[in-house]
Amino acid sequence: MDTTGLRERAEAWRQTDPDPATAAELAQLLARGDWNELADRFAGDLEFGTAGLRGVLGAGPNRMNRAVVRRTTAGLARYLKAHVPDVATRGVVVGRDARRLSAELAEDTAAVLAAEGIPAHVFPHPVPTPLTAFAALHLDAAAAIMVTASHNPPEYNGYKVYWGNGAQIIPPHDTGIAAAIARVEPANQVPLLTPADARAKGLWKELQDGVGEAYLRAILGLRVHGRGSDSLSIVYTAMHGVGGVWAERALREAGFPRFTAVSEQHMPDGRFPTVRFPNPEEPGAMDLSLATAERVGADLVLANDPDADRLAVMARGADGKLRMLTGNEVGVLLGHYTLTQGTKRARPHVVTTIVSSTQLGDIARALGAAYDEVLTGFKWIANRALERERAEGTQFVFGYEEALGYTVGTVTRDKDGVGAALVMADLAAWCQSRGTTVLGYLEEIQRRHGLYVGAQRNVTLPGAAGAQTIRAIMEAFRASPPRRIGGDPVRNVLDYKQGGRGLPPSNVLALEMEGGGRVTLRPSGTEPKIKYYFELKESLAPGESMDAARQRAEGRLARFIDDFVALARERGQPA
Repeated sequence: MDTTGLRERAEAWRQTDPDPATAAELAQLLARGDWNELADRFAGDLEFGTAGLRGVLGAGPNRMNRAVVRRTTAGLARYLKAHVPDVATRGVVVGRDARRLSAELAEDTAAVLAAEGIPAHVFPHPVPTPLTAFAALHLDAAAAIMVTASHNPPEYNGYKVYWGNGAQIIPPHDTGIAAAIARVEPANQVPLLTPADARAKGLWKELQDGVGEAYLRAILGLRVHGRGSDSLSIVYTAMHGVGGVWAERALREAGFPRFTAVSEQHMPDGRFPTVRFPNPEEPGAMDLSLATAERVGADLVLANDPDADRLAVMARGADGKLRMLTGNEVGVLLGHYTLTQGTKRARPHVVTTIVSSTQLGDIARALGAAYDEVLTGFKWIANRALERERAEGTQFVFGYEEALGYTVGTVTRDKDGVGAALVMADLAAWCQSRGTTVLGYLEEIQRRHGLYVGAQRNVTLPGAAGAQTIRAIMEAFRASPPRRIGGDPVRNVLDYKQGGRGLPPSNVLALEMEGGGRVTLRPSGTEPKIKYYFELKESLAPGESMDAARQRAEGRLARFIDDFVALARERGQPA
């Protein structure tokens, strides 16, 4: 390790760091000669991608901090001025969650925008990410910025960017903005106006309650059944995030008085004291929700992640037991409900991703709706919907990704955990009015369109050796794809690296099976992991119980996964 060069880079950064706290942090690391930590912090710049920035808080270019955010905002502002002629009129929305340093990062963002002559429409308090996305459209802003790390652990923060169409940025804007950031001067030389000076110049405009009211009215308008229920009992958790007051108000106004918040997690707290990993998918994250639901006898449990753009659902079945629904099951329920019970449209359009269930596509085709599968990430869902609306006049109804992201209609052009929670409660009330349950409705769909079972396996392979193993696995499956997996023939091999099905190139490989189902291989873009997504389709025999069919399908899926994992090991994965 070149400690001399590392010291020089760290000292140069420290001298230009405008935040005394992180400058002192670097000084301490240098004083004790913590070269491994310094090497990680100066391994490169925190990458600006299609979701903006996300990383661990701390000093250095490979961390989230005020220096990085000031330079990022300056680059973004200059890119906007070069590509959006009326940006100085339309301005940029700035929102934030309640994490550590979110307030300071949002203030720096607005101050840099103002110094560049761009009005900042600033939310004065923490807000859900979907509200910031909504505000971009509502105010016809040139862009929006949300300071959030979504469902990451408490040591993280992030910076998400939306274009003026309300959707997260995609190429070429992401690479163009990254190039503009690279040309920005050192952080302590980036111009910024104080909030007082910016307000005096009309370049800092605090958003009033009217924007939030407009958002609530808009998501209330998404309901299909629209009658609420005096008897449906709902438990809700905000997971220590910013969704609590918004979800509670929306559900109560929608006619659900039997609302119970998980009190320990209802108010924002960036420490996330009851969960290590504030993601509803993580083991243990829903324990308090389950305990509260059993205490009050809830029919439905709704959970947002900390920035309220995701939704997890538990529902009580006819057997009296609560069951956690998968992201795909929630997506199929909401998709089928909005297509069949919602406003009839001439050309309805639904969208999901290449790692989500194929069942939504089968439902869409059966109902005559337009359907698309796009790359992983909600940015692709929103932008594909906009593309087809412009080109073909389709009307976007619903989109989802299996990682608990959903949006109904066009209130936001991003996933919306609050709006989706409201529509899920509406769906549950509709089921109740028909004398069934959410799980009963899911069974109706599965009996008509097939029982789809799926699973995901993540294999962590850290370091350079791990990255080499991941590359070897992908290359081996591309060079010699299996003809059968678990006894089922492979019908088709789809390599998205070559731009499969007209999508942008991505390092993803899908093996499509005869009779329905597939396995998809995708290296993570942010972690040292390779992810495998499995799905199989099972048809129910006449008169067969759903329990029996599901048991058979799960057994077949387990054999399918075991066989695939063995094949992956043969192709380079360590045991």
